[in-house]
Amino acid sequence: MKREILISATQREVRVAILEDDQLVELQVERPETRRMVGDIYWGKVEAVLPGLQAAFIDIGTDKSAFLHNSDLVYDEGDEDEDDDAAEPGEEPAEVEQPDSVADESAAAAAAAAPPPKRGGGGGRRRRKDPPQIQDVLKKGQDIIVQVSKEPISTKGPRVTAQVSMAGRFLVYMPFASRVGVSRKIGERAERQRLRGQVESVMPKNSGGVIVRTVGEDVTVDTFKRELDTLIGQWGRINKKTKFVGKPPKLLHRETSLTRGIIRDLFSTKVDSLTVDSKQLHNEILEYLTGIAPELADRVHLYEDKKGLFDHAGIEPEIRDLFKRRCDLPSGGYLIIEPTEALVSVDVNSGRYTGKKDPEKTILRTNTEAAREVARQMRLRDLGGIIVADFIDMETKQNRDKVLQELRTHLGRDRARTKAFAVSDLGLIEMTRQRVRQSHLQSMTEACQVCHGTGRVFTAETIVRRMERSVRRMAAEGRRDHLVVRLHPDTAMYVLEQESDLMKKLEKGVGFGVEMRDDPLLRPDEFKLVVKGAGRDVTQQYAVA
Repeated sequence: MKREILISATQREVRVAILEDDQLVELQVERPETRRMVGDIYWGKVEAVLPGLQAAFIDIGTDKSAFLHNSDLVYDEGDEDEDDDAAEPGEEPAEVEQPDSVADESAAAAAAAAPPPKRGGGGGRRRRKDPPQIQDVLKKGQDIIVQVSKEPISTKGPRVTAQVSMAGRFLVYMPFASRVGVSRKIGERAERQRLRGQVESVMPKNSGGVIVRTVGEDVTVDTFKRELDTLIGQWGRINKKTKFVGKPPKLLHRETSLTRGIIRDLFSTKVDSLTVDSKQLHNEILEYLTGIAPELADRVHLYEDKKGLFDHAGIEPEIRDLFKRRCDLPSGGYLIIEPTEALVSVDVNSGRYTGKKDPEKTILRTNTEAAREVARQMRLRDLGGIIVADFIDMETKQNRDKVLQELRTHLGRDRARTKAFAVSDLGLIEMTRQRVRQSHLQSMTEACQVCHGTGRVFTAETIVRRMERSVRRMAAEGRRDHLVVRLHPDTAMYVLEQESDLMKKLEKGVGFGVEMRDDPLLRPDEFKLVVKGAGRDVTQQYAVA
């Protein structure tokens, strides 16, 4: 598979596009006002301990306190299984519902009654002792070092963990762990044992734990040692900061920039090229590669054409259409993608594709295309949490299994942790995808002030009826002021074209003068009642429905 990374940078924005076989599959955006927090390490203070949730709120200096679940505390790992299976950074356990604030404790307590298994330290399958109760570990006012594992999303503050990890290119160092793990993406048992042995041979005693990352498969022992020494030294400097930075909350360590993170985590021999349109960033990337992977420098290219890099690659229109509900499939079918507060729903439709003779083959082809596109759109839009896809009903289990396997195959390319469950009795496929930050829809758009995020506004006729009720309500209270009704131009036009005698009838019914004026400054679903002469706005007093 051909893989490319494109980086387009300006003073106010850095955009990173990842292409597979010339198709856009992932987009990341970094702006100064929306700095990423995942990986940042803070010196925080316990604000509240919630035994009913087995969680705590930690003040780290953000607008909303951070959420720390008991499963993310540091505690004795217990005995370990012989076959280790470790998670790379960012892979999270099953999510615990996070309340918006301390006040939401009782509402969320039931959801947190069964906390997820902890996957800290080296992660993986192991026999553990039951963790202690959070109230036995943390007290209000206590200082604690935590790391952001999930950025603030919607009404919730950031989620943090006390299981700090320092990511390098080949290793992840965890100061509070005590064992060596290997990324679960390295499947061969013999290779896993070899890598574990290499790292253990250079690991200082009682210095913490390590995960060998996927890109460390072909790395020498000397390289492991150099990076391990660097990470241990970095943690030592972070730990020392708690002695002189003053009282918490304080930021101890900021995660590397988006570009450096991409180079560190993604840019390897499996990537054919990296193209960047900023000379300064190009030089920074080459300098960074000199220290971690000099053999990749010849794959880095500077784009200097006047035409924009993303325009040249032909991906700008797709980025522009990123938030459209409808997503077309090659055969003529299409998806409808609807993000909601609880989950993301995806509806698969055959559209204009009707096949030739066999309807089951037609449905299978559409669903197979849809499975590939659903997996791509999840990555591209950075959707997270629960995703439910309603595929077209298939008669045979064999075909249902084919579609599910196609979906799982393409989900396997995703860097985020994903899981797709079997087709349900209702023909739905339920999925989960790791969510560590807001989706592009949440971060790059805001709720419409007219429709308040519903995507719908009242019709002109509905607005006119609301206005009419408000005027009659005013008359019922004995008011006899001459009234000016202000309407949006579209609503006023509706009155002139469809109900031209409305004002005369209304005047006759209420017993005082009513005249209409259009006001382009009003929202489409808004109207105002103004007392003529006095200019007094009485809308709020009478427009209750």
